[in-house]
Amino acid sequence: MARTLWVLALVVLAVLVLYGMRRGWLRRARHQAERLAEFPSEPDGLSAEPELLPAADGLYVGTTQAGDWQDRIVMGDIGHRASATARLRRSGLLLERSGAGSLWIPAASLRGARVDHKLANKVVPGAGLLVVTWQLGQQWLDTGFRAQDKTVQTEWAAAVRNMVPSDGWPQSAQAQTEQDKTEQAQTEQAQTEQDETAGTRQEAQ
Repeated sequence: MARTLWVLALVVLAVLVLYGMRRGWLRRARHQAERLAEFPSEPDGLSAEPELLPAADGLYVGTTQAGDWQDRIVMGDIGHRASATARLRRSGLLLERSGAGSLWIPAASLRGARVDHKLANKVVPGAGLLVVTWQLGQQWLDTGFRAQDKTVQTEWAAAVRNMVPSDGWPQSAQAQTEQDKTEQAQTEQAQTEQDETAGTRQEAQ
C-alpha cells in the first residue's frame, strides 16, 4: 500500500512539473509575441533563385535573443528543434524544417555569422554549430543550425557575413580574418579528433 502511494505521489509530482513547464512556455511565448515583430515569410519564386552554396542538411537548434544563448524564442513553432535543410541565396537564408514551418531570414536583415558551440540551451563539442545574427524589427536574434557535415560551417559563416549590408553589424576586415582562422582551426581539430577516434576503433577491431 505504501509503495502504491509513493508511486501515485511521484506521478502527481511529474504531472505538476510538466504542467508548470507548459504554462511557463506558453506565458513566455505570449510575452514574446507582444514585443517581437512577425517573422518574415518565404517570398514567392525563391526556388528559382540560384543557391550560393550547396544545400546543407542538419538540425535547426533554435533562436535566441542575440548575445544571450539561453534566452530562447518560443513563440509559434520557432522554439521547436527540427531536422532542417539550409539554403543560401542572394535574397537571404532559408531553413526548411521538417515538421515545422520554414524560417526565412532576408539578406537585408543579416547582421553577422559565426561558428559557436552553444545556443538555445544546447552545448555541442568540436566544430559546434553555425549561428546567424539577424534583425527582426527592433530586436536582434541569433539562429543556430548544426550541419551534418561540420566542415562546411566555417564556409557558411563567411558566406553569410559577406551578405551583411554595409549598415549592418560593423566588423573590420582584420577581425573577420582572425575569426575565420579560429573557426577553421576548430573545424580542423574536430575533424582530427574524429579521424583519431575512427582509427582507434579500427585498431580495436
